[in-house]
Amino acid sequence: MATYKYSQEFGKKEKVLNYACQTYQLSRPNKVGAVMALIRECQPKTIDEWEKWYFENAQTAGKNPFKITKESLVELGERLHEKITEVVIPEWQEAFNHLTKEDCVNYIYNLTINRTFDGYLREKSVVNDGLAKIFPKIKFEESPSELDHAGDIDYLGYVSGKKAFGIQIKPVTAQSNFGNYSVSERMRASFDVFTRDFGGKVFIVYSLDGEIANKEIVDEISKEIERLK
Repeated sequence: MATYKYSQEFGKKEKVLNYACQTYQLSRPNKVGAVMALIRECQPKTIDEWEKWYFENAQTAGKNPFKITKESLVELGERLHEKITEVVIPEWQEAFNHLTKEDCVNYIYNLTINRTFDGYLREKSVVNDGLAKIFPKIKFEESPSELDHAGDIDYLGYVSGKKAFGIQIKPVTAQSNFGNYSVSERMRASFDVFTRDFGGKVFIVYSLDGEIANKEIVDEISKEIERLK
């Protein structure tokens, strides 16, 4: 297959565009549809074929889906510009004006030592004090680093033999609305690889002070365990 790239290059603007787009979730499936799933369904031979098929078939994901049009993509672009000019740039300018060398040194140290340790304790608490006690017959193991999807799956819950489900642990604060979180296309592909290799689904468990925040996930995991037996 040809290696020609159709993607437009945005140079130094790319970082701010990507940051704002991700921060305000303007490229999530609930805004533009599950694009990788759509293009695999389409199997286009040309970009024109893909573009035509996308606008004929694409819908937003969620409880109240609507058809995606060129106008709706333009609207998303306009919202992106609004967020960048009215929120991101002022916030960054404020940060730039007050940033010190000490901030940079403290940030690197904190990121490497403090946050890593916090995350480690959080994961241990959610699994050892939570899931392992709820499901005592399940063998929970940390995801081996050599797995292709290790970066997206924190723990494996072995049900029988090589059959296992995956756990991704995400921290939340009391003010967070984790119900609006949706996985990226890359992460979804990683979850699919895991399911192919181990048979089980991947569950996202939200940790609030080391405890399971989305408690309804326990019932979902229980049903998956029964399916894998």
